Amino acid sequence: MTDFLVREVPRLKKRLFRLGLSGSFDLDEAGCSEALEKVQYVFWTPRMKGLTPALRAALARDRERYAVCSGPMVGYFKSGVRKAAEAALRTLGTDYLDVFQLFWLGKMSAFTGAVQDELVKLRDEGKVRAVGVSIHDRPRAARLATESILDLLMLRYNAAHPGAERDVFPHLAARKPVIVAYTATSWRKLLRAPRGWTGPVPTAGDCYRFCLTSPHVDVVLTGPRTVLELRANLAALEKGPLSPSEDDWLRTFGRAVHG
Repeated sequence: MTDFLVREVPRLKKRLFRLGLSGSFDLDEAGCSEALEKVQYVFWTPRMKGLTPALRAALARDRERYAVCSGPMVGYFKSGVRKAAEAALRTLGTDYLDVFQLFWLGKMSAFTGAVQDELVKLRDEGKVRAVGVSIHDRPRAARLATESILDLLMLRYNAAHPGAERDVFPHLAARKPVIVAYTATSWRKLLRAPRGWTGPVPTAGDCYRFCLTSPHVDVVLTGPRTVLELRANLAALEKGPLSPSEDDWLRTFGRAVHG
């Protein structure tokens, strides 16, 4: 069970609890503070108002416990990349970010030579410890996993969209980038029955267990709206990896949701 819940992540030089926190759905400060008692990997942007004060306080208490990921809201030019990194350091009151990543590569950011050079400079300066991207283009993600400056890939991966198993995961062995899964519930579509479905419906916890059952996923992000959702998600992980029958059921449900 310990191996399911916790993992050594060499590129981040930390042993991490495998459920990560995103403040994207406005969990309040008290809820974020409670989450940070357990969660270590944190996806943060300045727009996450409840998470910001809770994370600042947590980092002030024990910086090395946490792996903090942030990035520029738009990452097309090197000046914007550096400005966003340095602003994040000031806002959070920390000397370094564990991960600095470009968001939605190809849509909200561009992997130009100048941007890559700036990411490497930030890493060399010690302002960030690892660089990454979030990306939906799986063939491109496979190429970046095989050969690039990147230490981390943040990928859509869930029971309705398991394509990373075919297109990306087989290409990880050579460089072993960190893999962070997100959209585990497929924007909550996996939490309600599609038309014609008469069987049981997964919980969010089932969806996180699906992601973490894959040996290729280091961390999966959760974005709870309330502290009750947070507690339920944490409790679900105590069940451990999916059994073969649970895996078959969730994949069948995912295909039905995908249509």
